[in-house]
Amino acid sequence: MKRIPLLDLKRQYKTIENEINAALKSILDSQHFIMGKEVSEFERSMASFCGTKYAVGVNSGTDALLLALKAAGVGPGDEVMTVPFTFIATGEAISNVGARPVFVDIDKKSYIMDPALIESKVTKKTKAVIPVHLYGQCADMDEILKVAKRHGLKVIEDTAQAIGAKYKSKLAGSMGDAGCISFFPSKNLGGFGDGGMIVTDDRDIAEKAKLLRVHGSSKRYLHSIIGYNSRLDNLQAAILNVKLKSLDKWAEARRKNAAFLDEAFKDISGLATPFVSPGNEHVYHQYALKVSREVRDEFIKFLVGKGIESRVYYPVPLHMQECYKFLGHKEEDFPVSMESALSTLVLPVFPELEKQELEYIVDSAKEFFK
Repeated sequence: MKRIPLLDLKRQYKTIENEINAALKSILDSQHFIMGKEVSEFERSMASFCGTKYAVGVNSGTDALLLALKAAGVGPGDEVMTVPFTFIATGEAISNVGARPVFVDIDKKSYIMDPALIESKVTKKTKAVIPVHLYGQCADMDEILKVAKRHGLKVIEDTAQAIGAKYKSKLAGSMGDAGCISFFPSKNLGGFGDGGMIVTDDRDIAEKAKLLRVHGSSKRYLHSIIGYNSRLDNLQAAILNVKLKSLDKWAEARRKNAAFLDEAFKDISGLATPFVSPGNEHVYHQYALKVSREVRDEFIKFLVGKGIESRVYYPVPLHMQECYKFLGHKEEDFPVSMESALSTLVLPVFPELEKQELEYIVDSAKEFFK
């Protein structure tokens, strides 16, 4: 039986093995592991790549959200709007700065924040909005920024899944007050462990984030604010610096694979391929299909039986998670998020997929729907 995983990092590693090994050896020879020149170099590279003035390396994408919110002045008693159809880290960061998450439903085709629903949720306590650039494409930032400007709200972009994506020629992470990136190994730009980054044009946010990541200290043993231990290490920075050189090439390969699947699936009744919103350049962190909820789980089981890895992102929206039970939401409060949780699945789209593997995925899907 063929086995096609959602992501094959071994294949990716083989294409850059010599460069990665050389970068790692350099770190091992130097024995400098924390906050060294590799981190500074990677921060400069990322700021340049994202088109921002500053970049601050931290130890995860979750901490990037947390520290960005803190640096933007969000804290206890505040409200922060985001979507319920996302990974828990988005809501978790809001809660962990002492703020209250206020959920806004998503667009039924793109799965990203519906900007038409934001204004009605604004209160005197609202301090910020976190649009999530889900699956590899950006939210409707023009409309979100308009609402934010009218009400004096900070905009923190959750760019965990969308590094390199563009919205009207602007790169993900560069449009709001700050962008938060994850380098978890499965991301389009992934390290060999956890890692994250805040990108911003706001000097104050950048400087405060730098303090927060090292226990609130700009000088050893002197602490001006209460901070965290959230540093990006040199090993991860060195690896990511190597991988960054290939990111655009990998994104283009993902788009090519997605286009192949789009074309092959277009005539299958009952199966909807990913919708790319106007003005967006998708980077396909995930290739998300929509089918009826009655057959979704059966379809996944069928694919897995064929050796094709498939899963659901995300089966339980945040408003129905046990940890947010105190908010008092019901399933029907966010109907599009609930429907998406019950009817979507993802398929492999990683850059190193071979044509025969793509054809096998298509043939298997056609067999099921036949």
